[in-house]
Amino acid sequence: MDEDAVRDLLREVEDPDLGDDIVSLNLVNGIELDGESVHVSLALGAPYSPVETAIADEVRQVLGNAGLEVELSAHVDEGISADEQVFPGVENVIAVASGKGGVGKSTVAVNLAAGLADMGARVGLFDADIYGPNIPRMVDADEPPQATEDETLVPPEKYGMKLMSMAFLVGEDDPVIWRGPMVHKVLTQLWEDVEWGQLDYMVIDLPPGTGDTQLTLLQTVPVTGAVIVTTPQDVALDDARKGLEMFGKHDTPVLGIAENMATFKCPDCGGEHDIFGADGGKRFADVHDMPLLGSIPLDPAVRSGGDAGKPIVLDQDSDTGEAFRHIAREASNNAGIVRRRTQQ
Repeated sequence: MDEDAVRDLLREVEDPDLGDDIVSLNLVNGIELDGESVHVSLALGAPYSPVETAIADEVRQVLGNAGLEVELSAHVDEGISADEQVFPGVENVIAVASGKGGVGKSTVAVNLAAGLADMGARVGLFDADIYGPNIPRMVDADEPPQATEDETLVPPEKYGMKLMSMAFLVGEDDPVIWRGPMVHKVLTQLWEDVEWGQLDYMVIDLPPGTGDTQLTLLQTVPVTGAVIVTTPQDVALDDARKGLEMFGKHDTPVLGIAENMATFKCPDCGGEHDIFGADGGKRFADVHDMPLLGSIPLDPAVRSGGDAGKPIVLDQDSDTGEAFRHIAREASNNAGIVRRRTQQ
């Protein structure tokens, strides 16, 4: 069997999202044959996403059925050298944003990151809310970063995530009172002077709104895509629209909408109540032709898990945990679509 024959076999494998076979879509970087063994490099960029995992499994099956021993690797070449990258070892940067506060954006960021790590991915969680950092509390992380001889920081880890937050660097009750230029300087230092290592996903929890932090991020970091968090309430949706426009003006893909605080199921009567309205996130996603990543119920266990530092996404017996796991799967799938489209 030669390389052309292997390539013909790979035409049997289709990308369900892009609607063609992986050869026609330029998702095969290279093929190396050595007797009955073959190494195939695939242009897949979202590790552990269900869709890309299924594509890789189908490649193994098709080639294995032809009697070949298969070894796979994955790499998406986007034409950016390591010297030009803010996070040279990070495959995907996912920004979690909201138009207004109080919609559970940090909760979604924590559970998204923990869900990706639970899938097996190497994950970093960056708390970019300079003025109100609370990620360390939400994952029960009190170990500060360590400094190296080169004056870089080694981030602490919790639940398989590497963490960085201003909360590690200031006193517990000390307010951060800075103007925009200082915010830009500190964020840039934290991105560049932290030894993140090799990560599949960096989840960045942005402060609410469309201010200095968001502008710094979009101007300096190659963001794979954004997750916009909203509640079903019209007031929240109005502000979410502003966040959507902000990412659009900076040509940043939106991976989808996460609707938080949806239906509340009363533990006493069993009835369901739409405290903040019904299907607002779905309507918002439909109007703007955006994917709805999922809806998260209004569940007291989310609050208690956040206060106790135990992300509910890790509770395999929780329906709400499954809602967050669904969002993690969908966000990673959509990040993969964004990355694979760069090969077209």
